[in-house]
Amino acid sequence: MSRVRQHVNPLNIRYATPVTPPCWADVFAQPAQPLHIDIGCAKGYFISDMAQSCPDWNFLGLEIRAPLVEQCLKHRDQLGLHNLHMLFCNANNSLRPLLASLPHPPQRVSIQFPDPWFKKRHQKRRVVQPQLVADLAEYMLPGAWIWLQSDVQAVAEDMVEVFAANSSFRRSFEPPHPAPVGTTGPWLANNPLPAQTDRERVTLGQGKPVYRALFIKA
Repeated sequence: MSRVRQHVNPLNIRYATPVTPPCWADVFAQPAQPLHIDIGCAKGYFISDMAQSCPDWNFLGLEIRAPLVEQCLKHRDQLGLHNLHMLFCNANNSLRPLLASLPHPPQRVSIQFPDPWFKKRHQKRRVVQPQLVADLAEYMLPGAWIWLQSDVQAVAEDMVEVFAANSSFRRSFEPPHPAPVGTTGPWLANNPLPAQTDRERVTLGQGKPVYRALFIKA
């Protein structure tokens, strides 16, 4: 595979057209199963591991870098997974039509280690924006999960701030965990899901903290 850019500007005109939702009955063998959407799935190893660990769930990855989606789909087919799909799209303009087209709302959404866009003038490129949160609030049902992770505390704090500003979501600290070593503030120490992203494994392997937060649809 050719070299893939690490960061892609979602405001570029080439990413301005929302994706056309697929026929979900063609995508998933059992479309009625509960759905987990991973926004920014990168190489897809996390949702591939999740799909293998949880065959009674469906998993949908959204990724803005097309070569990574192609790689993910090839890996999915090699594994013979029928509860996993990935889409090349810009989540900030494609999430709403995707949610509207689903046979039922997602029960879990994860946003993990998104591009940090450190410079203030670039922070409008971050994936967690008020409109994305509003779209999730409109379509997700009470009790559904939003799972957030980052190895950059400022990015994690920004994601938490945007979700907390929407009254449809409440931050959850259950089950209670101590803050991860090296952090301050109300961060969850453990990942309750049975898989980790590449970035999570590398960060933890280096002894560095991961900033985790869970929101529940009220």
